[in-house]
Amino acid sequence: MATPVVPSSFRAFRVHVDGEEVRRTVEELPFESLPDHDVTVRVAYSSLNYKDALSASGNRGVTRHYPHTPGIDAAGEVVASRDARFAPGDRVLVTGFDLGMDTPGGFAEYVRVPGDWLVPLPEGLSARDAMALGTAGFTAALALERLAFAGVTTDLGPLVVTGASGGVGSLAVALAADAGYEVIASSGKGSAAGLLERLGASERVGRAALSDPSERPLLKGLYAGGIDTVGGVALENLVKSTRVGGGVAACGNAGGAELRLTVYPFILRGVALLGVDSQHADPETRREVWRSLAGNAALRRALADPELVQETTLEGLEEQVERILAGGVTGRVVVRP
Repeated sequence: MATPVVPSSFRAFRVHVDGEEVRRTVEELPFESLPDHDVTVRVAYSSLNYKDALSASGNRGVTRHYPHTPGIDAAGEVVASRDARFAPGDRVLVTGFDLGMDTPGGFAEYVRVPGDWLVPLPEGLSARDAMALGTAGFTAALALERLAFAGVTTDLGPLVVTGASGGVGSLAVALAADAGYEVIASSGKGSAAGLLERLGASERVGRAALSDPSERPLLKGLYAGGIDTVGGVALENLVKSTRVGGGVAACGNAGGAELRLTVYPFILRGVALLGVDSQHADPETRREVWRSLAGNAALRRALADPELVQETTLEGLEEQVERILAGGVTGRVVVRP
């Protein structure tokens, strides 16, 4: 295999912050501006996540130093490596760690990262499909693993997915339905009803079903639990509505970071509240989960749905960042540098 040619410069989606002003541009950067890590990857695809939009908005809780290139996901081909585990031509992906936070991310034609961050692209999984899954699919899969480990079985009752039309939520619906759960999709987007049904949801409920605050320590036990991508009041009500022995996997906070609960769901019903952290998952877990995702036929069929997966370029990212911040994105947006 011929060694890929490394250019003198590359294109990237850059975010500049000057006081209160945030400016986003597509720029040509010198190749030597990449960080001094061991493996250089030519990016075939990346994907847009809510965390990327926060970084692109100048959020110092995500990215401390600007100018910056967001993009917490990337998939492509190794072009240079000082790490013996990887050679030019290897197909790889990277999600999480510090990529796109303070390490220049996947919204560029090239990234350079430590070898420990990389996962070999599983056989049969294209770079585009890997990024259609990305951190969102990886997080959804981890959430299901945590629920299964906690004993939340399919016969315990329906499983609620909040924020079901979003990236993590839509893929969680597909994965949970394929695993045999009766899935209730909670979404404020009525326009996503058809997609959620195709992904396997048996029922869609509006956002209001879980968004009204309640001072009651427990609500009627309706659900086996759920996968919560929203946080705040929705997570509070979901925990309060979970049946004996159920559990809720929490992986988002778009609806609020505070949680007001008593101990009663935990000591009277044995409900498990399970945090899902995809950023710091260990390498073996990453390889196992990605192999499982690559072999999931139902998920691969879902990725062919144009309503689930949209594609954009670096030039189109400005519009997509604004859309995801406004809650206007359904499913996943893959980025082709």
